[in-house]
This record gives sequence, C-alpha cells and structure tokens, in this order.
Amino acid sequence: MPLTGCFGDETLRGYGGRGVLWQLQEIDGHIVKDATTLSFDRGENVSGTLPCNRFTARLDVPYPWFDLAQMATTRRVCPALGEEVAVLDALQQMQIVEIKGDVMILSNDTGREMVFKAAD
Repeated sequence: MPLTGCFGDETLRGYGGRGVLWQLQEIDGHIVKDATTLSFDRGENVSGTLPCNRFTARLDVPYPWFDLAQMATTRRVCPALGEEVAVLDALQQMQIVEIKGDVMILSNDTGREMVFKAAD
C-alpha cells in the first residue's frame, strides 16, 4: 500500500486539476468544434463529455504523467461521431500533462498535443 499520506497528493488533482471542468480547445493545433470536457473526480476517477457520448476512466499515475486506463463510453451516434473518435484516439495517446493556471496541456513524445481551458 503506498504511503500517499506522507507525501501529499502527487496526482493531477494535487497540481491544479481538482474541481475544474476542462474544455478541449485544440488537438495538434486544430480547433475543436464540438464540446469535449474532462474532470478529475475523487480518487483516480476521470469523467468527461464527448461530442456524442460521456466517458469514464482511471488515472492512476503521478503528475506529470498521463495514462487513462479502463476507459468506458456510452454508445450514442450523432453527426460529430468522427470528431469523437479522433478525440478518444488522441486522449489514449497522451503521456504528459502540464497545468499552467487555467490551461491544461496533454502531450506525448511524438509531438501530439491537446489543449484544454478551464470552463467558466
């Protein structure tokens, strides 16, 4: 059992992610048209909305690492399903997270990047 109580919260929540609804702005420099959000819930739980569906996952790696596990989505179909698939693919490729004020950047070692902004 880890000794998290001795070292504080080393998760994304402890570095500014807690209590914020993050709205996706860009993927790889391209503006995202349809609403996609992320929130970091209690424990290791992550939830969010996609253009057509909702999703849940687990984030159990320490900050600044990012690795969504056990992802599950609802299964609605809508006209923005193509963008949703691209968002899910990008999320699963992200490896690093950085929070700077009201901006969160997810990236990986191949140069991919997702930019989120805290929702008002």
